[in-house]
Amino acid sequence: MRSLFLFFFFIPLLTIAQKQKITLEDIYKKPTFRGEYVPGFEKDDDEKLFDPSTVTDASGKGIDTKDYTVSADKKRILFFNGREPIYRRSSKSTVYLYDIASKKTIQLNEGKVLHPTFSPDGSKIAYVFDNNLYVYDIAGAKTTQVTTDGKWNQVINGNCDWVYEEEFEFTRAFEWSPNGTYIAYYKFDESKVKEYEFTVFDKAYNEQYTYKYPKAGEQNSKVDIHIYNVLNGQDVKAKYLQGDIYIPRIKWTQQDDKLVIYWMNRHQDDLKLLMTEASTGNLQTLYEESNKYYVEINDNWWFLKDGKNFIFTSEMNGHNQLFLYSLDGKKRVTISKMKYDIAEVNSVDEDARMVYYTLAYPTPMDRNVFASDFDGRNTYILTKGAGWHRVEFNKDHSQFYDFYSNINTPQTVALYTVQKDKKGITAIKTKTVNENEKLKKALDNYELGTADFLRIPNSKGDTLNGWMLKPGNFDPKKKYPVLFCNYGGPGSQQVVNRYGAASMWHQLLAQNGIIVVSIDNTGTGFRGEEFKKKTYLQLGKYEIEDQIDAAKYLGSLPYVDKNRIGHWGWSFGGFMSSLAITKGSDVFKAAVAVAPVTSWRFYDNIYTERYMRTPQENPEGYDNNSPINFTDKIKGKFLLIHGTADDNVHFQNSVEMVKALVKSNIDFESAYYPNKNHGISGMADNTSFHLWSKMTKWIFENLRDNTTPLGSDQEKSKKSF
Repeated sequence: MRSLFLFFFFIPLLTIAQKQKITLEDIYKKPTFRGEYVPGFEKDDDEKLFDPSTVTDASGKGIDTKDYTVSADKKRILFFNGREPIYRRSSKSTVYLYDIASKKTIQLNEGKVLHPTFSPDGSKIAYVFDNNLYVYDIAGAKTTQVTTDGKWNQVINGNCDWVYEEEFEFTRAFEWSPNGTYIAYYKFDESKVKEYEFTVFDKAYNEQYTYKYPKAGEQNSKVDIHIYNVLNGQDVKAKYLQGDIYIPRIKWTQQDDKLVIYWMNRHQDDLKLLMTEASTGNLQTLYEESNKYYVEINDNWWFLKDGKNFIFTSEMNGHNQLFLYSLDGKKRVTISKMKYDIAEVNSVDEDARMVYYTLAYPTPMDRNVFASDFDGRNTYILTKGAGWHRVEFNKDHSQFYDFYSNINTPQTVALYTVQKDKKGITAIKTKTVNENEKLKKALDNYELGTADFLRIPNSKGDTLNGWMLKPGNFDPKKKYPVLFCNYGGPGSQQVVNRYGAASMWHQLLAQNGIIVVSIDNTGTGFRGEEFKKKTYLQLGKYEIEDQIDAAKYLGSLPYVDKNRIGHWGWSFGGFMSSLAITKGSDVFKAAVAVAPVTSWRFYDNIYTERYMRTPQENPEGYDNNSPINFTDKIKGKFLLIHGTADDNVHFQNSVEMVKALVKSNIDFESAYYPNKNHGISGMADNTSFHLWSKMTKWIFENLRDNTTPLGSDQEKSKKSF
């Protein structure tokens, strides 16, 4: 009788404790797993500067005030309405100038403009309209057109051409001098760059979108740097050596009349910093760095207030480290001496002569924050242990927010005080700001697996970093299918000790009986220069060999079904998936390639030539690792997906892959998304949900044992797939 009582007593408890199954709706339609936003120090004061109800246009109609920027003197605000994305980083908007004191608003230009930017003193605004640069003087309510030769697909002033925006990672191509006397701006003459076009489908006759896109080995824009004097209208051109070159950056020093122009050869293995006189355009070499592979370009350059020194990061010693050089070249200091890669420079405190930076430490998967003095004599660690610390300092470097997580634990946010004394610098936790309780409670309701880190040997004597996500109800006596989720491109990193690295989509796959793994192959970042640049001149070779080695290793484990190993990837990852199903056909039985590069001959020249040089110089490097040339090796299942309006990795890549598949008489499946770019996204038109549903269903059908149940939530919502 007692046993019977216990039996009935525990039935409802077991029912209550049963975990839910993740659905695609949870991930792509609902905010089920959305973390809490913590702003840190940003915009705390700015939001008190105006009452949204007082911001109206000339007709009295309210203006959207969610997207804005504030002048340095806190007197005026620019509001951006109707923002239209152009490419990855560029957009144009209807812009309104709002005076905080008078509460008056004017529209900056009759049309939508790009890059409206206050001068340092807040008295003027520079912007780009129809490929020309303009300056608006606020007090005089006067607009000056700085350039007049701007023309679509011909000349661009103050804005980047497509390839600079994508590969040098900036789009506003002008900079105010420190006192606002000058504007240095780019002039791109792209008239001789070849055009690429794709169809934009509509309900009538469609239209062609045509723009300049220099593919590998093809001609680039001719780039001039002009310096415009706002006070007298004088415009001079910098007198650097032209030719087949790039200008990946311009930066003003602390002096109002000294501009540094970054000059780089086409091979991208020689970088020169040219100190330029604003009034004449005359220049001299300030710094030069050469590399047997290539020189990385980034924004980690600071010209100090002392007018004598600058700080920068470089891989010249084999790891990404910090250096301080004097402008006259006589002083050279290595600030960060640890043999770990700097992932981010967080802040430079010139008054205290300290630099705060984040290292990939103690393993490449982790991130911790350090401080070093300008002389490189003392280094202090401010955060410790495994996991991912992302920090934001306040203006006087007395405090920072620490956004911390690890691969299995959602982000928590804490405020720290920076304590300085004779013993050095330490960080004292002041308070916990946010523990993401809402997300953690939501996660408690679901059946989740735990991600574990792996160290896998490859056939070259290296060890590869990876993570593995097993089903929450993992049974070591069973054999499971495995899906590799891989990107693998130069300097990238997916195997990190940060929450979200193993995503909720990965969790959905795991809860449905698939082991998910991610392996960072040779060529990925934060393991030193040699590991990253080993793939030079032969993108794809070592990368896919590592993925194959890892698949063979996992296939030898007792709980892995070696006959059901698949590969998924997007962009460079799609390139890897296409190689996995071709060159890796003996171990990979199924692959999903989304927006893949299928031949580097089709991709842009700045990115491709950085790692491969030109096709004319290195034809074997291009062709020996192109999946198009190995479709005859395919034995398994292949799903190819692309957006037809992909301005980055052109739809052409997938079309050419299909042509090769047909020629080799290979069965395959494909999906295209009309008018979608490289991200293939969209909530309002259901694109995101449809895409991820399609991929998920395909993976289940081609990797899982069909006797494995989908789970109750999926059975109830088969339309999700």
